[in-house]
Amino acid sequence: MIKQKPERNNLRLFLAEIDVKLISMGFAKLEKDSEKIYTAQAYLELERIAKHRHEFIDGEIFLMAGESDNHGIISANLGGEFYLQLKGKDCQLRIKDAKIKSGGFAQKAGGSTKGMFSYPDLVVICGEVKFYDKKRDIILNPKVIIEVLSESTEIFDRNDKFTRYKMFNETLTDYVLVSQDKPQIEHFIRQDDNSWKIFTYIGLDKICRVESIECELKFADIYDRIKFSKKTLNFLKEIESINE
Repeated sequence: MIKQKPERNNLRLFLAEIDVKLISMGFAKLEKDSEKIYTAQAYLELERIAKHRHEFIDGEIFLMAGESDNHGIISANLGGEFYLQLKGKDCQLRIKDAKIKSGGFAQKAGGSTKGMFSYPDLVVICGEVKFYDKKRDIILNPKVIIEVLSESTEIFDRNDKFTRYKMFNETLTDYVLVSQDKPQIEHFIRQDDNSWKIFTYIGLDKICRVESIECELKFADIYDRIKFSKKTLNFLKEIESINE
């Protein structure tokens, strides 16, 4: 049985003894007693000494799945492009180990069971970075968030996670979803009235421009070293024939 508030000096033992089980979101969920949830403070105490990354969603803790080879290649390519294009600007890039807090601000700090702590694949922050606490490892003011889609997490990235980002992170202006099974990027842009527009690009000759940070993503660079399936290549040829 999992204890809700393990003592600090027993946290490592606590983490070593807990079991995990797979759930439909594609994460592994910590086994817990029925109806038992965790506070943000309890999650952070566990997470800051854990060997693996976990996300926190309204009191539940989820183990993040490992990345595929294509996911790793695309993420590295994106990181390289953003790093080069952001040099000398008042914006900076953080990669997959940066945590973002979304929601759960209304209740007493640390005691809330609401909100989300997540690890985007890439995040860009402009201006001074604002942190959740003195540990300076949780970011509050993301400007652009980029997720490389995986089959197991795509539904969550498109729906609940994006909803929380756009509702609770008011500094967020761009949300970018990058497919790994085909050369496709979906770019969501916040409008002045807080609605969002989506622009979808597909094809290795395309360019996705993130004007809020003056960056552009050339698909030929983002998908460098990626080998697409025959099915995907045939699909791209079909699209090209329509545009001729």
